Amino acid sequence: MKKIVVLISGQGSNLQALIDACQQGRVAAEIVAVFSNKAQAYGLQRAEAAGIAAHALDAKAFADRDTFDAALAQAIDQYQPDLVVLAGYMRILSAAFVQHYAGRMLNIHPSLLPKYPGLHTHRQAIDNGDSEHGTSVHFVTEQLDGGPVILQAKVPIFPGDEEDEVVERVQAQEHTLYPLVVNWFVEGRLAMRDGAAWLDGQRLPEQGHAAD
Repeated sequence: MKKIVVLISGQGSNLQALIDACQQGRVAAEIVAVFSNKAQAYGLQRAEAAGIAAHALDAKAFADRDTFDAALAQAIDQYQPDLVVLAGYMRILSAAFVQHYAGRMLNIHPSLLPKYPGLHTHRQAIDNGDSEHGTSVHFVTEQLDGGPVILQAKVPIFPGDEEDEVVERVQAQEHTLYPLVVNWFVEGRLAMRDGAAWLDGQRLPEQGHAAD
């Protein structure tokens, strides 16, 4: 069975969706470890409750980003993962780390990429008067939130929406989307090559697989 390592920084709701999907057989893989850059991240408790090895590394204990990422990669590699999944991991990754896991690291970002890379995406969408928002699963490259998009899901933004309402709508889609894409990868259907995402031997367009 394929092995997955998940990186988190916070609550771990997408981690929980992946744990549930693995337990229910919707993802044909095992999450073998969860790593966080924050020792108090609730996602670590989710991992422990599921019997998954949970680790925290404090960036303050390392001289710089490259040193921290090198130690993180060394710890991850002890588990020999087939796939590394970022699920709300809030640190920018060094080039060496990204290159080490090139083609086998996924991220989920709460916007319809290439719109709104970085932070505070829901607030930006509301403030700009967007009528729709969403989430994107993509391969990780050295460009922040700029790797090839695999799949997106859209949600409406209604007049008068508060930020937490949009967040809830987006997360509901994420919890379905991410396990689906992860399973495509572990089944050998999904790959990154020539700077693009490929599904079932077909190169995906810029905004990923046309789910609708």
